Amino acid sequence: MKKLLPYFLLSFFPAISFGQAKNYKALADTAFNRHEYYTAAFYYKHIADGTTIESKNSVPLAASRKSGSKKETTNQYIIYQLAESYRLYKDYTDATIWYTKMSNEGSAEKYPLTPLWYGICLQANGKYDEALVQLKQFAERNQDPKYTALANKEIASCGYALKQLEHPRAVDVSPLVFLNKDQGDYALTVNLGRYWFTSSRMVDKDKFFTNRIYSSAILDSTKALATNFNVFDKEGQIEYATPSLDATGTKMYLTRWYKKNGKTVSAIYLSQLVSSVWQQPVRLNSTVNAEGYNSKHPHISPDGRRLFFSSDRPGGEGGDDIWESTLDDSGQPKTVSNLGNTVNTPYDEQSPYYDEADKVLFFSSTGFTGMGGFDVYRSDGDFGHWAAPVNLGYPVNSSKDDLYYSLDPTNANKFYLSSARGSDCCLSLFTGQYKFLYISGRVIDCHTNSGMVGARVILKDPNVKMGLVAKITDDKGDYVFQVKEKLPSYKLEISQKGYFTKVVPAPIVKPGIDTLINPETCLQNYKVNVPIIIENIYFDFGNAHLRAESYNTLDKLVAIMNDNPKIKIELGSHTDGIGSDAGNLKLSQARAETCVDYLLLQGIKSSRIKAKGYGKRMPIAPNKLPNGKDNPAGRQLNRRTTFTVKSAG
Repeated sequence: MKKLLPYFLLSFFPAISFGQAKNYKALADTAFNRHEYYTAAFYYKHIADGTTIESKNSVPLAASRKSGSKKETTNQYIIYQLAESYRLYKDYTDATIWYTKMSNEGSAEKYPLTPLWYGICLQANGKYDEALVQLKQFAERNQDPKYTALANKEIASCGYALKQLEHPRAVDVSPLVFLNKDQGDYALTVNLGRYWFTSSRMVDKDKFFTNRIYSSAILDSTKALATNFNVFDKEGQIEYATPSLDATGTKMYLTRWYKKNGKTVSAIYLSQLVSSVWQQPVRLNSTVNAEGYNSKHPHISPDGRRLFFSSDRPGGEGGDDIWESTLDDSGQPKTVSNLGNTVNTPYDEQSPYYDEADKVLFFSSTGFTGMGGFDVYRSDGDFGHWAAPVNLGYPVNSSKDDLYYSLDPTNANKFYLSSARGSDCCLSLFTGQYKFLYISGRVIDCHTNSGMVGARVILKDPNVKMGLVAKITDDKGDYVFQVKEKLPSYKLEISQKGYFTKVVPAPIVKPGIDTLINPETCLQNYKVNVPIIIENIYFDFGNAHLRAESYNTLDKLVAIMNDNPKIKIELGSHTDGIGSDAGNLKLSQARAETCVDYLLLQGIKSSRIKAKGYGKRMPIAPNKLPNGKDNPAGRQLNRRTTFTVKSAG
C-alpha cells in the first residue's frame, strides 16, 4: 500500500532542495525533536542509504572497523533514529527492518531499548512469536521499572493474541472499498441515513494531505462531499475530523487542530446546521477544552445532553483519558468528569462511543491486554459505574491500531471500525457483521435420563462475572442461546427446584441452526435430610487412609458444593458388622473426618460441612446370610459414605 502521512495528526513535509541542504543530520534531528517523524525519517533514510551503499562494497561491519569507532557510533545513531522515526509514525514494517540492523550490530549497551521497540514493532506486524523473544529478552535484562512494565504488558498481549488467533470471534470484518481512498480514512458514523467520516485525501489543488469531514448518502467515495464550514483559518493549515451528530442532525461536534511551533493544538468545536448550511465551528468552553491541553474525539448522545471525549487534561490517569460532560440547552458544557481508573489507564484511551440503549461504552486503548496498538474494548455501565473493560477480540481487533468503533443504527449486529490493518501508516474504514451463533443442549434427570422441562439455564461469561441471558428448557429439556461472540470461556449454570445446581462449560458454539449439537447435562435430585450414597469412596483396611481412586469422587462433591454455595451437608461414614461397636464408631468418625478434611483443603468452608460416624448401627443390607454364614455382598453395601443435605439455604 502507498505510504502516506500518519492518521489524525499529520506532519507537514517541507519542500527543501537537496542542493541547498548541507546537513541532513541536523535537519533530521530538528524534525525528530519537533515530533515530525515522517520528515525525520526522510532525512535519516537519506543518510542511511549512503552508509548502506558504502558498506555493501566493503567487508562486514564487525571486521571492517574497530568497535566503538566514531563512524560506527554515528552509523548506529542514524539507524536507531531512523527506526524510531518509522515506529513513531507507525510504519512498523520499515521500523522492523532498521531495528533488525540495530540488533545485528550489537547495540544493546548504548541503545538498551532496542529489543523493546523491536518487539513491539514485530507485534504490530502480527509476528507474535518473534516479538515474544525480543520482549522477554528485554524484560530479563532491563532495570527500569517503567519499561519493564511496558514489556510485561506487551508479553501478555502477545499471549492473548495467539489465543485469539486460535479462537477467533464469530464476526466478519471487511474494508469499505468503495469509500476508502487509501489516504487516511476514519471515524465513520451514521446519522439520519447519511455516512459521516474523516479523510485526509487530496482534492482540487491541495499541496498537503489535509483532514476534512466528508458525508455521503451511500458508501461510495465518488459521492462523498467535503463539509464546508465557511471559515478562514488564520492559524494556517487547520484540520477537521471525527464528526459526531445529535439525533436531529443539526448539531455536529468535531475535533479541530493545527500545528504551532512543532506542537499540536487540538480542541472540540460545535457547528450548527442553519438553513442547510453548516455554520462556522465554535470552540467549546474551557470546561471541556482546558487551556494548554488537547481535547478530541467527541461523541454526543442522541439527545444532545452528554458528551464523551478524549483529553490529556490534568486529573486523569495519564496520557489521553475518556471524559464525560453534561451540556446545556445551547450545547455548551456545564460539568466534566473523568470516567475513572476502571476505564482509563496510564496509557492512552481514545475514540469513545456510548450505546445509550444498551448502556455500553465502546472505546480504544493501549493500556489493557490486547492484540497490539489500540484495541477496541467495551465497558457496561453508566454515570460513574463502569464494569471492567472487555476486549472485543480478533478479528474486530488486529495487531495494529483499531479505533472509532460505532454501531449501525438500523442493524444491531453491524458496526463500523477504523483500522490500520493492511497499511504501513494509515487508518482505513471497515465494517463488521456479527454472525448468528448458537449454544444448545439438553437437561436430563440423572436417574431417569428423561428430559427435564422448566429447568433454568443461565449463560455466563466468567470475564464479566455476571449472567448474560437466561433460558427455560422446553418439554424435551432443550435450550438454545444465540450469541454474538465465540468465547471459549462461556459457562452454563443449570438449576431446577429439588436438584443440585450444576455449572458446566458451554458446548462449542456453531454458526447456523443446522449445525446444532445437543450435549446432555444431567441434574441429580435431593431431599433435605435424606442421605445420598457416594459411590467409589475407598479406605485401606481397618484405618481412615483414603485410597487414591477416591479423590475423583470427592472432587465431584467439591464441584457440587461450589455450584450450590448455600447448601450445608453432613458427611457420614458407615461400617459393616465386623468388630466392636465402639471400634467401628471410632473408625467411621475418623473416615468421615478424613473426607471432610479433603473438602476443606479444596476451599469449602468448615461451616458448611459436618462429619458424622455411624459405625455399624445403620446397616442397609444383612451382614450375614439367613443360614448364619458371612454375607460379603451385604457387608460391602454397608461399608459406605453418604452425604446429606441438612440445609438448602
